[in-house]
Amino acid sequence: MPDKKHHKRRNAQHYHTGTEDNLVPLQPLDLSKINDFDDMLRAQSLTAFGGRTVGEAVDTLSKMVSDKDTFVVLTLSGAMTPAKMGLLVCDMIDKGYVHAVISTGALITHGFVESSGRTHFKHNPKMSDPELYQRGYNRIYDVIELEKNLDDIEEIIYEVLSQLNKDTVLSSRVLTKALGEWLMNNVPGRGILKSAYCKQVPVYIPADTDSELGLDVYLYMLRSVIEDKKPFGFNPLLDLQHYAELVNQQKKIAIISIGGGVPRNWAQQIAPLLELIQGRMPKGKAPKHIHGIRFSYGLRICPELVNWGGLSGCPYSEGVSWGKMDPSGTFTEVLQDATVVWPWILKATMQRLDKQRVKIEKNFDLAAQLDRVINLMERYKLA
Repeated sequence: MPDKKHHKRRNAQHYHTGTEDNLVPLQPLDLSKINDFDDMLRAQSLTAFGGRTVGEAVDTLSKMVSDKDTFVVLTLSGAMTPAKMGLLVCDMIDKGYVHAVISTGALITHGFVESSGRTHFKHNPKMSDPELYQRGYNRIYDVIELEKNLDDIEEIIYEVLSQLNKDTVLSSRVLTKALGEWLMNNVPGRGILKSAYCKQVPVYIPADTDSELGLDVYLYMLRSVIEDKKPFGFNPLLDLQHYAELVNQQKKIAIISIGGGVPRNWAQQIAPLLELIQGRMPKGKAPKHIHGIRFSYGLRICPELVNWGGLSGCPYSEGVSWGKMDPSGTFTEVLQDATVVWPWILKATMQRLDKQRVKIEKNFDLAAQLDRVINLMERYKLA
């Protein structure tokens, strides 16, 4: 017969009350004390479940953007711009919260449509997808992107490319900067690439051919060849080099991820890359200015579940095993639809910092760092 294990009965006289273990007491959500988004999310941080993570997200975001030594990377995926979240990105850039943006090409493309003065529409579910196709209505769940919008911005992209020096080796950063400059010179309203251009925030698109923007560049290059004109050179590794040299100059780095996918992984892999550069170069020839760094802060807003095994659902703790995240860092993960909670989190953060009279100031000069990046890219020229 199997041995029976006898468990020692616990003694009620030894029960703890929570305070001796420094447990944080929860508080009822009292709406009579709520006057703004900051009040609401501060109160929710002392509730439970998804509500608590939304509240804690404001704590993390406030800390990372106000840390004077921290360079913040924003990664974007999903249809955030046709979902009308583009001005949130503008706010984060304009207020100095973020210093580099890494995005899908589709998100930047649809954002450029909006920034250039064009409109997205609500989908009418009474219209079938074959009808939408015939009318030039491209459906993104419940949003319509007009094919005419995409035709119009194709002409703008051609115009921008035609003005570039034909000896330019293209990468996504070069193109997004040029498009931002076009917006600055031609459009009065706000836009992601316009804000990025004005604040000298680089915008990278790692999977740059996976979008209407990439298709437009391809068509322009193909047309050049057909017309016996010199096509641009194109090298996506220049983006990686630029980002690596920029991150390498930082004391601390943070990441904000809306969604996941390629932008998030491309941003996070920078820590292993810098480590590999130090260990994989020919003996005695590794660039001496390269040093290791890991992310000290992270905020992820994405409903993806971890058990599906994709990067989008990967928790920050898993990133520690890859050498991407500092195990002593501050990380918050909100498993919710970004179009619902991102506006609350950002507005609450803005209100909190205003109440505390926190001025976003950094101990680094982004413009000077970008100049140094260009000099280093000339020294270690990949193309």
